Amino acid sequence: MNLNQQLEQLLPLVTKPGRYIGGELNSVEKDPKDMVTRFGFAFPDTYEIGMSYLGLQIIYKLLNDLPGVYCERIFAPALDMEQQMRDKGLPLFTLETKTPAKELDMLGFTLQYELSYTNVLNMLDLAGIPLKSSERNESHPFIIGGGTCAFNPEPMADFFDFFLVGDGEEALPALCKAHSDWKKRQGNRKDFLSTIASIDGVYVPSFYEVQYKKDGTIESIVKIWPEAPDRIRKNIVTDMDAAPFSTEPIVPLIEVVHDRSVMELFRGCTRGCRFCQAGMIYRPVRERSKDCVMDLIEKQLSATGHDELSLLSLSTSDYSEFEELTTELVRKGKEKNVAISLPSLRLDRFSFQVLDEIQGYKKTGLTFAPEAGTQRLRDVINKCITDDDIYNSMRQAIELGWTSVKLYFMIGLPTETVEDLDGIAKIAENIMEIYYEHNRGRKGSKFKVNVSASNFVPKPHTPFQWFAQDSPEQLREKQQYLKEKFKKIKGAQFAYHGTEASRIEAVLARGDRRQADAIYKAWKSGCKFDGWSEHLKYDKWIEAFEDAGLDPDFYTSGRICEGGILPWSIIDIGVSEAYLRSEWKKALLGQQTPDCRIGCTGCGINRYVTCEMEGIL
Repeated sequence: MNLNQQLEQLLPLVTKPGRYIGGELNSVEKDPKDMVTRFGFAFPDTYEIGMSYLGLQIIYKLLNDLPGVYCERIFAPALDMEQQMRDKGLPLFTLETKTPAKELDMLGFTLQYELSYTNVLNMLDLAGIPLKSSERNESHPFIIGGGTCAFNPEPMADFFDFFLVGDGEEALPALCKAHSDWKKRQGNRKDFLSTIASIDGVYVPSFYEVQYKKDGTIESIVKIWPEAPDRIRKNIVTDMDAAPFSTEPIVPLIEVVHDRSVMELFRGCTRGCRFCQAGMIYRPVRERSKDCVMDLIEKQLSATGHDELSLLSLSTSDYSEFEELTTELVRKGKEKNVAISLPSLRLDRFSFQVLDEIQGYKKTGLTFAPEAGTQRLRDVINKCITDDDIYNSMRQAIELGWTSVKLYFMIGLPTETVEDLDGIAKIAENIMEIYYEHNRGRKGSKFKVNVSASNFVPKPHTPFQWFAQDSPEQLREKQQYLKEKFKKIKGAQFAYHGTEASRIEAVLARGDRRQADAIYKAWKSGCKFDGWSEHLKYDKWIEAFEDAGLDPDFYTSGRICEGGILPWSIIDIGVSEAYLRSEWKKALLGQQTPDCRIGCTGCGINRYVTCEMEGIL
């Protein structure tokens, strides 16, 4: 009985069998026998999470457009499916051809979240692939790591053959070409790794050795292969109009988290929020032209039949032609009954004329992120919006008939005080007062303010990488304080994130190579799907760190950063450490740094690539 036949018998026994079927509209079929390189795009979470990730659609098209290359998808099976697979001896397989993952040439994991690390190990184990790169031989696929977490690859370094840091649109074709050439000359694994180490963004952990001081900080990072680069410069795509983009994205068989068309307007951000990793690691801003955006959107909508379009970027309303683009999209959306979704809106840079036009035919969610409750703390984090920006925006939204708003805040930020927490509740209370003033004496639906508070997690390559994280006890105390405050505010709701997950995230985010043992032990003790609150086994994680001889507080307190050399110092994001330290000092002084669009702030990225947004405002 082949794998397909076994699956036919197994799928009626699991929930959401559509996760494992494949064959969706716009999925790619090729004859594997004709392929030189077979690539598995592995997403370490379930189908409905992975299929909502734009990067999957981009890379899937990019690789499948290459001659001799076949990219197939692999997702983490849900717990019920995993149990069935283990019971019946089924290996991890690709969605397209049901090929066992271990038979592929390369297996690329996207690492978007630290709490997905145990899922990577679980998928490798299901595939029958040795977990550690040092235990693999020529019969095994190369295991690649990419995505946001690759900017600190060290906690997972032992498990990956190499990482691709930065953009993949140019690096992946180069990797496939190198793999084809390597196959022809029948080289060994080290031969291939030595060849690709010269590609921007490729980091081969086995070519480096990390030495530690007695206090646990890093003494040095030593090259053990002389020709390896001293530092790994991230890969940067400079021309977004020429960059590959999926105009025929796969349409999922089942409902997924974000079931809509997605258009990336630009990459990067000029704002410089000091807690924000994405805003630093994806510099500089590179925009697609409006004509290119419109062309890609029309093709995508025609190929999918979606009735909602999301404009995706780190700060969407900063797009240079935002008003012109959205006005045209609204007009065409009315004709085709397509709603426009605008995430990542700025309170100080949003056109309510555009908002009114969107509201006119199909209203979607209104979401803003003040992040902090007082002007003082917003200055510390460099979130350059004022109370007037917040209240003027809310007043206009209410006048236009919006009935709810969601506000994102962060608690546990450096220098935070009780007054800053009070400010969060005060903002919600004042917004409700604005609503009552506008709607007094009128009948109609009630206005709602939904406030969500995440926990500050210090991230690598940010000015806040040197700050400590609050303990879970401190964060819970702040959450309870706000919870009591919000009970007194009619029309406002308060939600918050789990403190235990945030602590594990913080430990792994600033982790070093020694954590590999802890991650392995956590997985062996049953940890997986740790990003799901119902599956997180916090006590098992703490026990795993203790068994590995590591103190989680060493990482959450920031002591790991006291030695000068950071675990992620091997990665060069283009933004200089001097700039990050300068921003750290300015945070303590409560000084703002202006938007790069006003003028260059000297981050250093222009050493490698031209900043086209500099000084355009």
